[in-house]
Amino acid sequence: MRKLIFAEAFVALIFLALATASLPSDAQQAAPSPAVPSASATTAQSSSGAVHENVAYGTAGSETLLLDIFEPVGNSDHPRPAVILIHGGGWTSFDKSTMRTLAQFLARSGFVAVPVDYRLFHDGENRWPAQLDDVQRSVRWLRANAAKYNVAPDHIGAYGHSAGAQLAALLGMIDTRDNSDPALAKFPSKVQAVVDSSGPTEFTGFPKDSDEDKFFSSFFGASYSAHPEIWRDASPLDHVSKSNAPFLIIHGTHDDQVSITQAQALYDKLKEAGVDVKFVRLDSDHMFREPAVRRQLALETQLFFGHCLVPAS
Repeated sequence: MRKLIFAEAFVALIFLALATASLPSDAQQAAPSPAVPSASATTAQSSSGAVHENVAYGTAGSETLLLDIFEPVGNSDHPRPAVILIHGGGWTSFDKSTMRTLAQFLARSGFVAVPVDYRLFHDGENRWPAQLDDVQRSVRWLRANAAKYNVAPDHIGAYGHSAGAQLAALLGMIDTRDNSDPALAKFPSKVQAVVDSSGPTEFTGFPKDSDEDKFFSSFFGASYSAHPEIWRDASPLDHVSKSNAPFLIIHGTHDDQVSITQAQALYDKLKEAGVDVKFVRLDSDHMFREPAVRRQLALETQLFFGHCLVPAS
C-alpha cells in the first residue's frame, strides 16, 4: 500500500479529468470540479433523471453529512435497486463529486445512485471509525427514506474506490457499529452487494516508523504494536465470513499504491468461505486511467449490480 496516502490526492485529479472519456457513451457528461459541501439541498432534472444534491443524512458534531441522489428517468413505477458510491482520497481528501459520472451512468441503467460524503481525517480529528459510522448511517438513512426516493430497501449495493473500497467492503461484511440514533435503530446498514475497486484489504506489515506506519498510527489512534485489534478491525480481510454480501473485486495489475496481492488475498479468503465473489484483473494502474479500461470497469459494475440487486421478474 506504499504511497497510497500521499499520491492518491494527486491521482484523484486525474480521475476527474478522465471521467468524461472513461465510461460508455451514454454515461459521458462534463467532468465536474470538486464540490464545496453545502447544507443547501437542491433538486434538478437531467437527462438521466432527477438529481437531489447536498441532501443532509446526519450530523457529526458541527459537521453536516451530505449525499446526492441520482434517480432514473421515470422513477415511480416500481421500487428500484440503489447503489451507495464512496469516494477515495486516502480517508483525508476529496468528496462525493468524484463519483458523479459513475452515478449518472448507473442512474441511466435503472439504479438509484447515491454518492456520499463522510468525515475526513485531518489534524488528529475524525479518527477511525468515524468514516465507517458515516457510511453505515448513509445506508440506514436511505432505507429510512426509501419510499420517498422509490428505493427497494432490501436491494442496496455499495461501490467504492481505493479508501472508499475499504469502506464499501465493510458495508457488505459487518452490522451497524454505532446504533445510538433511535430514529434509525430499526434500519440495518449492511448492503446486499459490494464492488471493491483498488481497495486495501488489510493494514499490517508496514515498516516501523515508515510514513505509512506513522499515518495509520495517527488515523487509528494507536500503533499496531500497542493495539493490533484496532488495525485488524478496519481490515476487510479480518471480517470474511460466509454471511458476507456478494463481491466484485476489480484491481489493476500495475497498481503501485495498493498491491494486487491484497485483492488476491481477499478473493481467496472470500472464495474459501463460500461467498459469491468475482475477481476482475485489469491491465492498468490504481486509477484505471485508460478510457477502454474505465469503460470495462463501468460495465462490469453495472452487470454485477444488475445480477445481484435487480429482482428476478
